[in-house]
Amino acid sequence: MKTLRLKDGKADICRAAEILKNGGIVAIPTETVYGLAASAFDGDAIDKVFIAKGRPQDNPLIVHISDMEMLEDITCDVPNVLYTLAEKFWPGPLTLVLPCGDKVSKKVTAGLKTVAVRMPSSAVARDIIKETGLPLAAPSANISGSPSPTSAEHVLSDLDGKIDAVVMSENSRVGVESTVVTLSTNPPRLLRPGGVTAEQLKEFLPDLVLDSAVLAEPEKDKPVASPGMKYKHYSPKTKILLVEAKSDDFANFVNKEQNCGAICFSEDEKLLSVPHIVYGKADDDASQAAGLFEALRAADTLSAEKVYVHAPQKSGVGLAVYNRLIRAAGFEVIDL
Repeated sequence: MKTLRLKDGKADICRAAEILKNGGIVAIPTETVYGLAASAFDGDAIDKVFIAKGRPQDNPLIVHISDMEMLEDITCDVPNVLYTLAEKFWPGPLTLVLPCGDKVSKKVTAGLKTVAVRMPSSAVARDIIKETGLPLAAPSANISGSPSPTSAEHVLSDLDGKIDAVVMSENSRVGVESTVVTLSTNPPRLLRPGGVTAEQLKEFLPDLVLDSAVLAEPEKDKPVASPGMKYKHYSPKTKILLVEAKSDDFANFVNKEQNCGAICFSEDEKLLSVPHIVYGKADDDASQAAGLFEALRAADTLSAEKVYVHAPQKSGVGLAVYNRLIRAAGFEVIDL
């Protein structure tokens, strides 16, 4: 298969939409990461997404919409709080899990009675969805388990020749996947942290609880309602270990290790004598999120047996960064 390189102008947006309406799969930009899109109503197209990614089929997908009217075809019961959250956070990096309507392919929901929905803030993504007239299921446009793609070049590195097209556009601004909250439980649960923080959500969902799988490995063989919960994710080929420590302690520990590298904060750089990659500032969780997946992809260039990552704080967007890193490390954490 030849993967088309499309631009993000009107003509190529229409071309991407035609591919999607005809059962194809297209990598599209969003503000979080690049997504591999297919019609949420077309089970055969969804199969192509799973095959291209090598993704387990018990891992549900997120459905992307361009306007609120699309909800009518996706969910059968919209709670009032959704409209409050949508007014505040949509378009944006917030996914809401709702009761699923009959039109959505069961392959999107992994057989669950719920569906995850969001409205991306990327104008290009919304234009593509609007042009198709279809809600689009779109997991990250990468090989399953590897670091998520925040640029078109990342997509092509993983999926060139495996998908119909990629829309070449700006790099993803947020840099980590959307926050996922289920409104189908009482109380509502935060299943995956992202660019919309738990602190922001609690203003509107005061009884919001953090799912135990955000910071720990979920129970084996238990169904999950959100992507990014069940499997090892976001990991380069090189072994990753997460280190919770102050800057001096992190550097002293890593500098004594043999044949290793580090992914660190900019404040750590002057203290390190091993090959390293900076992924953000220690006191700036937005910069950490924006640089995380680029750094994880670059870890394999360090030619190290293992790479130690300086862990962020577990608050704000830092919780989302920590969530991705603990999975990239296969839940191996060193606490100094």
